[in-house]
Amino acid sequence: MGILSNNHAAETATDFSAKIPGHTFTAVDVATTVPTLTSLTTNFDVVLLFEDGTFANAPLVGNVIASYANTGRVVVIGTFYDQDRSDGPPAFSPNGWGALESIDPNTTDGVGTAYSPRTLDPASIAAHPLTAGVTTLFSDKWAGGNQAKVGTTVVANWLQRNAKSNPDPAIAYRVTGAACVIHIAIAPDYPTIGVAGTDFGGDFYRAWRNAFDFGVAGCRTGPAADPTAIPALSPLALALTALLLVCGGLARRSIRR
Repeated sequence: MGILSNNHAAETATDFSAKIPGHTFTAVDVATTVPTLTSLTTNFDVVLLFEDGTFANAPLVGNVIASYANTGRVVVIGTFYDQDRSDGPPAFSPNGWGALESIDPNTTDGVGTAYSPRTLDPASIAAHPLTAGVTTLFSDKWAGGNQAKVGTTVVANWLQRNAKSNPDPAIAYRVTGAACVIHIAIAPDYPTIGVAGTDFGGDFYRAWRNAFDFGVAGCRTGPAADPTAIPALSPLALALTALLLVCGGLARRSIRR
């Protein structure tokens, strides 16, 4: 897993390495350097992109991340991605994320991260690999502020509405062609900048683990199709096949006579 950010990438990679089993996490500081597509596809099955404070390289980083996603590899994004999105709050002077904005799951709600409490709405949780084992999640102030796009699959919302008085997606993903982008709308570097159990908590690490697991699975909700398997026939197709076999047999007997 590649952990890309302009701030706290190393701390987040270290924290996730200790708390999320089954994956290897490597930090990539994108504050002043833009990784190449080759370096990303060679080293990482999935990348997580977030930021802590806007930065000028965001459009260039977004372009290469979009290219990475379009190779069929999965991208996960987290707070404060919204601050640099081109429709983000003007107070942060957003730089935009380039081509990544055409395939990400959410726009902002015009305000972005609300800097107010967010708690997961239990009634909104859909049965899905991204929500497996996730029943609670909360943030004191570094979560939410998003608006789902048309075509986005939202599997859990925050209980609190966004600035447009619409559901605020907490866990969502969007598939565009070969690209799958997952959005977990809470700060992945929370353990570095906040206190567990006070500033954030619930099934925080399970939510991130699910995102990486689902990413490795290529955003598939079921097993991959067996390319050697013979497709199952519908009852109608089976009946027609049987009828053709009977007619063929009768025709051959008629010819022999």
